[in-house]
Amino acid sequence: MNEVVGRDDLLLVTLDTLRHDVAAELAAAGRLPNLAAHLPGGAWERRHAPGSFTYASHQAMFAGFLPTPASPGPHPRLFAARFAGSETTAGHTFVFDTPDLVSALAERGYHTVCVGGVGFFNKQGALGGVLPGLFRESHWEPDFSVASPTSFEAQVARVEQVVAGLPREQRLFLFLNVSALHQPNWFHLPGATRQAGDSRETHAAALEYVDRHIGRLFAAMSSRRRCFAIVCSDHGTAYGEDGHTGHRIGHESVWTVPYSHFFLEPSA
Repeated sequence: MNEVVGRDDLLLVTLDTLRHDVAAELAAAGRLPNLAAHLPGGAWERRHAPGSFTYASHQAMFAGFLPTPASPGPHPRLFAARFAGSETTAGHTFVFDTPDLVSALAERGYHTVCVGGVGFFNKQGALGGVLPGLFRESHWEPDFSVASPTSFEAQVARVEQVVAGLPREQRLFLFLNVSALHQPNWFHLPGATRQAGDSRETHAAALEYVDRHIGRLFAAMSSRRRCFAIVCSDHGTAYGEDGHTGHRIGHESVWTVPYSHFFLEPSA
């Protein structure tokens, strides 16, 4: 990462609330053609989330604690704040002296941009401004929210505008929180109803919706130079397993998340 930072653009996409099992099943079944084309071996890596809900997980990720590989560790990290005794800081780790990765990248000359999705990014109250406040530029509007059936398309369109407005030589770190997987997601499955509510099947349909449009995001982020992309979930969610519904709980469906990182080569 010490070679990547300063050379390439950086993209962090959190597919908010996406479960690992659903993501893995869809990739294996060929239902995520655009994402799977970039996943090493066409498959997601199984990892453990650093938090059980959006705010906690993102605070950890912005401090350098991305989802941890599910196999026994320790596992060296891509990014880490400098502190004595760290067992997951290695030679390839980008080590920073600021409180968070966002400000560290800004110090290295990156323009930092947040395109928010769920309520913790809506800037409509003090708490909703904490995470976007880490970035030099941040965007949120109702069309990006969990209530919009076209949220991801609207978010990608904003990213395209941001990229088009930057000088070509300006390095970019762009973070996008995808709200489409989060409840309510019933409207992504044809025939589903508000009355019936969300389910594992509507969750899967929401991921297929994201896959249909993510190619535009990848194209925009690689339109100027090579881009290092991290795509992962911040936490999963339960749909009745062991009597649980939702997240912010210590359940396998919440703690286990899909993860991948890869390079997006420059567009022709």
